[in-house]
Amino acid sequence: MRSLLRIVVYGITLVIFFGGIGAFGYIHSNQGYWLPTRQTSMPALQEVSVPEHHPENPTVAVMLSNPTTEVFDFMVPYEMFAMTGAYNVYAVAPDKNVKTLSGGLDLMPHYSFDELDRLLGKSPDLIVIPAMPRVDEAKYKPVREWIQKHADTKLLSICAGAVNLADTGLLKGKEAITDWKSFDYGEINNYPETKWRRDVRYVEDGNIVSSAALTSGIDAVLYVISQQVSESTAEKIAKEMNYPFYHFVKNPKVDPYYVDGTELIFWFNQAFQWSKKDAGVLLYNGMDDGALATIFDTYAASGTTRVHTVSDAKQPIVTKYHLNLVSRYHMSNAPKLDRMFVPGVEAESLAAEDVSQWNEKSNNVVPQFIHSGSADRFIFDAPLEDLAKQEDVLTAKYGAKRLEYRATHLIFEGSPFSYEAFGISGLIGLAAFLTAFLIDRRFINRKGKRGPHQNGQGS
Repeated sequence: MRSLLRIVVYGITLVIFFGGIGAFGYIHSNQGYWLPTRQTSMPALQEVSVPEHHPENPTVAVMLSNPTTEVFDFMVPYEMFAMTGAYNVYAVAPDKNVKTLSGGLDLMPHYSFDELDRLLGKSPDLIVIPAMPRVDEAKYKPVREWIQKHADTKLLSICAGAVNLADTGLLKGKEAITDWKSFDYGEINNYPETKWRRDVRYVEDGNIVSSAALTSGIDAVLYVISQQVSESTAEKIAKEMNYPFYHFVKNPKVDPYYVDGTELIFWFNQAFQWSKKDAGVLLYNGMDDGALATIFDTYAASGTTRVHTVSDAKQPIVTKYHLNLVSRYHMSNAPKLDRMFVPGVEAESLAAEDVSQWNEKSNNVVPQFIHSGSADRFIFDAPLEDLAKQEDVLTAKYGAKRLEYRATHLIFEGSPFSYEAFGISGLIGLAAFLTAFLIDRRFINRKGKRGPHQNGQGS
């Protein structure tokens, strides 16, 4: 009986200490990425810069939701369709209020759903559906209804955006794919009438194309471009991006990823990485949309870094392809930073004035041109390699897996694993053991010694 009691005490203590503290840290970190709260007041914003509309061109609507949208799923497809010059490409949302992308990147939609419908007088030619957390049904409902309203148009889901699409009922009886974690986490179980696949990068069924995790969306976008514009245009876009896996566009078959032991570093970084880095990202006019996304979907997504947008502008920063970004901090009130990223291959010239202003304000964090010297590399290569140096090799390797970036050419140099995340979890486990040991000595073991007296042998 005492042995069983000890097992229960040690088990419960471990769950309370390790599980409780770990769960709190994980939830806090996860909410910080998916529901990043703005700590500064919203500036009074003037009119949004909207790309010129060409009625003769097909229109692509890339969706934004309330309260957040996955940053890669939105930014990269938006940029790629805009790069072709063959489409009108717009950021659309239920309303014109500032929207937030995962990790804390704020931007203004070009049009509300109703405004775009009035402009076109018909459905968009293509709707891109990123991953959009459904945490507030009232705020999310317009997203579902707008997709259903345009059910007959071409639909492209990116990553877990397929779950959003399945939620509309439009995937019933169709083949589809989503990110690899949605399979093992059971998110697709709510949609048994969909023929889910996990052995391809993208799949087309009727008017719907769905892609697997994150960078698989690049293959899906290139496929759509090759079908709607031309194969040569798709190849040109891939070359301009230095995307190394164009062969997936022609043959999307892959060996599936699964949730396994590699997930451990992600969980531990989220739960036990208590001294997270604070990194700024300098926003500047003309910046590359996709390069900006790499900061959030590499550093912020890893659970090791909080990313804060900074600029010296009081109005929206306009990117290369006319997205309207709203920084969370002015240079004069930026939080204490460990690093300041200036993303983009051309950042040294395009952001020269902004960097000069940053330096003049006596900020002691030297701006880092993370993509400098990477003109011939894919935009995620340098950030992933830098993440290994900032944190550890395991974190960077898992970052590539999370992105479903199947690269073997990356060079990861740094600590083999996170000493902080594993060290803190080890100390918590030790504290749990010592607490259980004291309970054992104080109550269980003492009770055992008093047993004979209770049996009438020591009266």
